Amino acid sequence: MKILELTNFSAGICGVWARVREEAERLSKKHEVVVFSSNFVKGNGDVRAKPEDRIGKVEIKRFKARKLGGESYMKWDFESVKSAVLEFKPDVIIAHSYRHKHTDFALDIGEKIGAKVFLVTHAPFVENDKTRSLLARIYLRFYYKKVVLKNIKKFNKVIAITKWEIPILEKLGVDKRKIEYIPNGIPELFFSQKKEKEENKILFLGRVAPVKNIETAIKAMRLVEDKKIKLEIVGPAEKDYLKKLTKLVKKHRLESRIVFSEGIFEIKEKIRKIDSCKIFVLPSKSEAMPQSLIEAMAREKIVIASDNKGAKELVENGKTGHLFRIGNSKELAGKINKVLSAKESEKIGDNAKKFVSQFSWDKIIKKIEGLI
Repeated sequence: MKILELTNFSAGICGVWARVREEAERLSKKHEVVVFSSNFVKGNGDVRAKPEDRIGKVEIKRFKARKLGGESYMKWDFESVKSAVLEFKPDVIIAHSYRHKHTDFALDIGEKIGAKVFLVTHAPFVENDKTRSLLARIYLRFYYKKVVLKNIKKFNKVIAITKWEIPILEKLGVDKRKIEYIPNGIPELFFSQKKEKEENKILFLGRVAPVKNIETAIKAMRLVEDKKIKLEIVGPAEKDYLKKLTKLVKKHRLESRIVFSEGIFEIKEKIRKIDSCKIFVLPSKSEAMPQSLIEAMAREKIVIASDNKGAKELVENGKTGHLFRIGNSKELAGKINKVLSAKESEKIGDNAKKFVSQFSWDKIIKKIEGLI
């Protein structure tokens, strides 16, 4: 079977791309799989990736695109994409990220060639559109009413990566029989790799971008009672935001306790980095299904996350981790102090690992295979 995956990005650190890449590689063991995306690099402004690439058996083709507002909302060169699709002639098209132009394109071209078309939503239902620019919000609302609301009912299957978005999809008129819950997965290595030595450190691992609200963690460090523990912020950074954070560190005289490190792309190295911390923090304003959080939980780390929808679905406060109110640095510091002085931390880490075992990719891929 020929399978085409459509996604905005296939370069840079991106939660959607992490899903697409793993899914495509695993499906390629039994099928011919191709990934089409824009040529933008996620998290690097207008930096462009090379037009073609390959990961194992998976061929990647990237197309010119222009941004319509925000980082991810864009219009590809769909004439070129159309030609490439007609040449490949897929049996199944898996389009990632609801409310984007390439997912509507997938429906049109799928109907033309008689392919089944699945939508993987990636939980875009952001509260008050807080991560989007004004231009993106205005354009999205117009486009949403004219096109998107009608189209979502036309997909053969709508795959939700979270449970919290399923009632929203039903409210939009999607037939319950079309909705499938298939979350993002965790590579098996996260459950099996030998543990590394732990350091006296708190870790943030992910894109250093405004939506991650890292200033909350920086401000919390002022109130952490253990003045020897450090915060390491690891990930590719948006330049302007990084400048803002470094100024904040200097303002509070935390240079000796807060470290910025480059992004990590290799799985074994990422696992070693997670293993090196006592506490994993994720202070985001908004998350769909935070990959870094479930990866840290798989390594039995104590996770402390802001109480956005994505984190609340994964963390049971006090049992599999801890939650604090979004943007509340004082509350975050209190949670950190509690963890550092608590005796039940080992039990919480064990609970966390057991909970996220359901997300192991060997289980997730079977669900996807069952659909196609």
